[in-house]
Amino acid sequence: MIRIIISEDQRMLRGALGTLLSFEEDIEVVGQAENGEEALLLINKLKPDVCLLDIEMPLKSGLDVAEELQRRNSDCKVVILTTFARPGYFERALKANVHGYLLKDGPSEELAEAIRQVVKGKREFASELIFGHMGKENPLSEREREVLALVAEGKTAKEISASLYLSSGTIRNYISEALNKLEVKNRIEAISKAKNNGWI
Repeated sequence: MIRIIISEDQRMLRGALGTLLSFEEDIEVVGQAENGEEALLLINKLKPDVCLLDIEMPLKSGLDVAEELQRRNSDCKVVILTTFARPGYFERALKANVHGYLLKDGPSEELAEAIRQVVKGKREFASELIFGHMGKENPLSEREREVLALVAEGKTAKEISASLYLSSGTIRNYISEALNKLEVKNRIEAISKAKNNGWI
């Protein structure tokens, strides 16, 4: 029996997925979570074979959870379910070594089959998501992404410099470099473009 956890913040979708997958004779839904932190707690407690993760969830995103599981060398295989074909998300998912990256609107039979393949050690990626990724690499360095994410949270250069232990001038340089690389005029455009592509 394949034991799975579903983590999705929309209750109706989470319930529907759980019900549909429970109809499969070889799949058992052992837990459901509504945010990333709850998903990690359930994974630690229930030790499922596979965790289905939505990307955009409160507290921790599905990608945050996947990265955390990779750091812990968890045996739980991760399948990301998304409606977003954002190249930055796919890039992060690959780095987090996820086993599946699929679209939410696919048939439940296909999802069940993908779960079986993942348990066998194969990787399952939706072709639409792979093609969306091609030719759109993230131009930002890790530090530029980090600084821009803090700007997006409304932090000032002074606050960012304090939290990253860098001078305000260095922070301003990172922001300026990010604007140049993203080919935008200001911070608001930079944040918008980076978020739309899933780079921050």
